[in-house]
Amino acid sequence: MKIIFTLFLFLTLIYACKKTILNNPAGEVVVYDPTPYVIDYGTTLSAPNIPTDNPLTEAKVQLGRMLFYSKKLSGDGTMACAGCHKQENAFSDIDQFSTGIQGLKGGRQAMAIVNMAWNTNQFFWDGRANLLRDQSLLPIQDPLEMHETLPNVVSKLKGDTEMKVQFIKAFGSREITTEKISLALEAFMNTLVSGNSKYDQFLAGTATLSASELRGKDLFFDEYNPGFPNLSGADCAHCHSGSNFENDQYMNNGLDLEANIMDNGRMKATMNSADKGKFKVPTLRNVEVTFPYMHDGRFNTLEEVVDHYNNDIRTSNTLDPALQATQSTGLMLTSQDKIDLVNFLKTLTDNSFLTNPAYKDPN
Repeated sequence: MKIIFTLFLFLTLIYACKKTILNNPAGEVVVYDPTPYVIDYGTTLSAPNIPTDNPLTEAKVQLGRMLFYSKKLSGDGTMACAGCHKQENAFSDIDQFSTGIQGLKGGRQAMAIVNMAWNTNQFFWDGRANLLRDQSLLPIQDPLEMHETLPNVVSKLKGDTEMKVQFIKAFGSREITTEKISLALEAFMNTLVSGNSKYDQFLAGTATLSASELRGKDLFFDEYNPGFPNLSGADCAHCHSGSNFENDQYMNNGLDLEANIMDNGRMKATMNSADKGKFKVPTLRNVEVTFPYMHDGRFNTLEEVVDHYNNDIRTSNTLDPALQATQSTGLMLTSQDKIDLVNFLKTLTDNSFLTNPAYKDPN
């Protein structure tokens, strides 16, 4: 009798276990897959900052990819994260202000999702999200964007067999939670790595820059020097520095006079007047395809951007001191200087990133 009871208990446990891991219409066994995801970040980028509490696995990244392209995250099932973050535009939007599910426009230009693992200082233009996982959930709930509640998202995903299977592979449990959604989205976005531009290849010795591109490179990195106009550079690296061409800071780049600042920027998150008109300095990687430019998309071309920094810096209380120093003379760029500078910026385009099949819609 004891043997029969033990056998019954064993079979019961096996059945319960199967209920946990069998969730595939094809009948295959679905279990947790801890296979690490290995990022190829090339030769010019430093090692990425992957959160230790959210290590990358192939299954988790794949789940994040599925969620990134899933329209179930929106209130009416018509929009995914990828709707405003398109791969061919370095996961940004060519519209000045993206259109939400109810036809409403947002108030800022959609930021590119490039090399997020190299960002350590909050997210969004104003830095209101502490971590990338926090950022991932806010557009879902924004009434101007996807206009959905997180409980509704969880409910819809629970009704999706393919998603449930992937949650088991990614986390070892069929339970779907808001936290797991955010961790998976963070994992996927941390794999969107761009490090194979023409300039990267030049640094690696496998590509050659034209004379114009080389001169633009010098202008980009050389400092502003009003005493020697012929030797003065555009000083772009003052803000767009390092291998990721950004400094992870919030700065006022002179777009508006004090009285004309309509968007307080970082001040909205910190409530500190010293942050008025400051915005996150974005990476310039793939900048050729992330138009329109600035937090409000006011410039359509790189030429317009260069003209702004050359001779149209506006004074305000929080204007960056380095830009303030250029106001008396401007950057003194000639027409050829501007052409060369733009040509160099275009060498930061990474076509392999813009077409990488690992980043495309998995459906």
